[in-house]
Amino acid sequence: MRYRAVRVARMGLLFALSIALSFLEAQVSGLVPVPGIKIGLSNIATMYCLFCLGKREAYLLAGLKGFFTLLVRGAVGAAMSFFGGITAVTAMLLLKKAGKGNFSYGFLSIAGGVFHNIGQLVVASLVLKSSSVFYYLPILMISGVAMGCLTGFLLQRLMPRFKRIFF
Repeated sequence: MRYRAVRVARMGLLFALSIALSFLEAQVSGLVPVPGIKIGLSNIATMYCLFCLGKREAYLLAGLKGFFTLLVRGAVGAAMSFFGGITAVTAMLLLKKAGKGNFSYGFLSIAGGVFHNIGQLVVASLVLKSSSVFYYLPILMISGVAMGCLTGFLLQRLMPRFKRIFF
């Protein structure tokens, strides 16, 4: 029973951290001049879940982030957040398994950023009933690589602090 309470508390803290990082990201969004490009700071919490807690927790956090987005940005934003998050977690999980732990946080984070953007484009094409959104794919791939490098670097730097907090 104690383990369950610890797990719930840990997930609550990570969810709160992801919301706080999303809020911080919204405050500095003007630093990225290209429309639709986000830093992805809240994905640091999701990656921590995947690498240190497990796939179940990572999927749960991605789902919770999608639900929170529903509350603050509506159904389309929630669908994009949820599908992008689930796609990113799946891509990182598959690469992590395929590489047997040999891939760095940075590489997996880049894959997560790229696949998050692909997932969001799929939702946008379904909502708009048009494949023309895929013309934006090259820009989103470049941003996925750049922001994936950044969030992977930040996760690597924050990992010792996370381990002290969550264990």
